[in-house]
Amino acid sequence: MRATPKSLILVLSLAAAGCASEATSDKLARPAVVQQAVPAPAQAIDTYAGEVRARYESVLGFRVGGKLQQRKVDVGARVREGDELAVLEPQDLMLQVNAARADAAAAKADLALAKAELERHASMLEKRYISQSMYDARRNAYDAAAARLDQANSQLAVAQNQAGYTTLRADHDGVITAVAAETGQVVAAGQPVMTPAHDGDLEVLINVPEGRLSAFTPGQAVVAEIWARDNLRVPGTVREISPEADPASRTYDVRVTLADEAKAAQLGMTARIYLAGEAQADVLLLPLTALHRQGDQPAVWLYEPKSGQVHLKPVEIGRYREDGVTVLAGLAPGQWVVTAGVHKLAEGQPVRPVDASNRPLKM
Repeated sequence: MRATPKSLILVLSLAAAGCASEATSDKLARPAVVQQAVPAPAQAIDTYAGEVRARYESVLGFRVGGKLQQRKVDVGARVREGDELAVLEPQDLMLQVNAARADAAAAKADLALAKAELERHASMLEKRYISQSMYDARRNAYDAAAARLDQANSQLAVAQNQAGYTTLRADHDGVITAVAAETGQVVAAGQPVMTPAHDGDLEVLINVPEGRLSAFTPGQAVVAEIWARDNLRVPGTVREISPEADPASRTYDVRVTLADEAKAAQLGMTARIYLAGEAQADVLLLPLTALHRQGDQPAVWLYEPKSGQVHLKPVEIGRYREDGVTVLAGLAPGQWVVTAGVHKLAEGQPVRPVDASNRPLKM
């Protein structure tokens, strides 16, 4: 049977339509970033972000009030024990020293006079020129003058000490982390002026929610990671757990002492504290960007290599972490999961799998 020209045209038209349909289908397949769900051996490790602090920090202030005459250091300055940090105007306190010195001199003169009178009355008492009561009166006057001299000397010493308190000095070697007063400001006794962090042990301060506070105990071994030092990891020990929650954040302060290997870290650097818990080999870890929803239930888009399509799969999620979210059920190791642009996908949509660097993946 011969093929007529009309039948040939029909066959060619159907073939062209099939090719166009296939080309259109390929064109509709959008790229999607996918990765395999694999078991994470360290999935039970909790991560807490914190800040590097000095173990000891002193809030320094003057022991007397006055007007700040000079501030000699700025924030970040390194100081040694005994270095001058700030100075108050000393005029009023020096006047008090002069007044106390004058009182001491007057008391000393009164004592000298009382002593001379006592010696004369002692001589007259031996010759029976005066009575015993008159001598006792002079004796009491001498004792009172001696006591007044002791009191004046003590007041002079206090005034001299207060005059010395006009200079604020560092009590330890360290670095200034905060300044709370400026030149010309009138400060009260004990008012915070500077905060130096002592050289020595470094710590990381983290904030722990009340639901996870039971996982920490003093003396517990943890791992600290210093982000700015090429993710340097050093051992750490839980030193202190705050007994009271912060009124604003409702979290508890936990201080972790770092090992000597952390000396390269500087105050204020970002650190992470890793707390190991019980391992669960059936738990998977996925990026947070892979999560979607099916109604009120969390779900992920699964990519099927055979069909080249994606399908929404409900999952049971565990704990949210800095590096992703744990999946407790609904996924099997080795399944391919879409990890980017999940809100733009539809059920059964064809996709072209690529990695995080937009390179095609071969299944």
